[in-house]
Amino acid sequence: MILVVYSHICGMCLGDKWMGWNDIFFLFRLPCFFFISGWLFEKNDHDWNCATIRNIVKNKFMVQIVPTFIFLLLLAPPPLFYSRLGTTKGGYWFTFTLFIFFILNIFSSRLVRKQFAKRQDILLFCFTLFISVLAFLYEAYYNRYFRHFGWLANGLGFLSLMTWRYYLFFYVGTIVKRHYEAFVRLTNKPLIPILIIIGFVGIAQIPHTESIPLAYLVFSISGVLGMILVFTFFRLFYTHRFSLISHQALEYIGRRTLDIYLLHYFLLPRFLLPYGEQLRSYHKTPLEFIIALTIALIVVGLCLVISRIIRLSPFLARYLFGVNKKTL
Repeated sequence: MILVVYSHICGMCLGDKWMGWNDIFFLFRLPCFFFISGWLFEKNDHDWNCATIRNIVKNKFMVQIVPTFIFLLLLAPPPLFYSRLGTTKGGYWFTFTLFIFFILNIFSSRLVRKQFAKRQDILLFCFTLFISVLAFLYEAYYNRYFRHFGWLANGLGFLSLMTWRYYLFFYVGTIVKRHYEAFVRLTNKPLIPILIIIGFVGIAQIPHTESIPLAYLVFSISGVLGMILVFTFFRLFYTHRFSLISHQALEYIGRRTLDIYLLHYFLLPRFLLPYGEQLRSYHKTPLEFIIALTIALIVVGLCLVISRIIRLSPFLARYLFGVNKKTL
């Protein structure tokens, strides 16, 4: 979440979305987000009956969809609101897409595990890869072939089809959760993190390419390697009780991720935009990183304060942040 706010500070407030190593963070930031979402969602003890599915979908709808459109209405009131219902949802596409991923995972898992229990992992991976590649190709060829498809293009835009390429990382998160002990044993071997670092650095050096297959390989491999690296880094540092930031602070930010995501667009200091060019003129990436990260942490802090105030009202907490009535 910190890196998401950091990225928006770079692009929306300082005028260069690739400054301060954000081009490197871009490779694993959203994959990490979806990986963790899949890891948290996966439960081996789910009994996929109709009642369970109905309750999960209802709960996720209240957490992901209702707050998304309320905040979008606040950020872009009508008539501007209607023009923001495309792929990016005025910036709130993540929660909308995540809800779709929950649905995809629920029904694909239920169908495959019921009909093909012995080959479920292979079939689910093939389905996931198909969804991810299809969305990647749709984005790659949208301007050339699809943008003039009228209501069909608008419908696919509303469903944020382009962002479904990230379903790959959501699914990997569920796999890691399902086989967590084996994953821990593997990544505890010193050689494995070293190989992952080498692989990630090598992929990160590949320049932008017009080759669609190569672009997808860079997207998928860098995302998988990066999110495993970050996840393992924090797992090991948490295990050894060492961190540059206290665990309590990171955990609190983690528990308020949705709040920060929904609120931070209102707090971005866009008045800094004229100073962005001056900052870039120094050509000092570490300086850009420090300044942008400092601003991002201030925004995150303000979001947490506002979140705490809003949560004093059970009604607002319920409908703005999807807080379950049992935990109010």
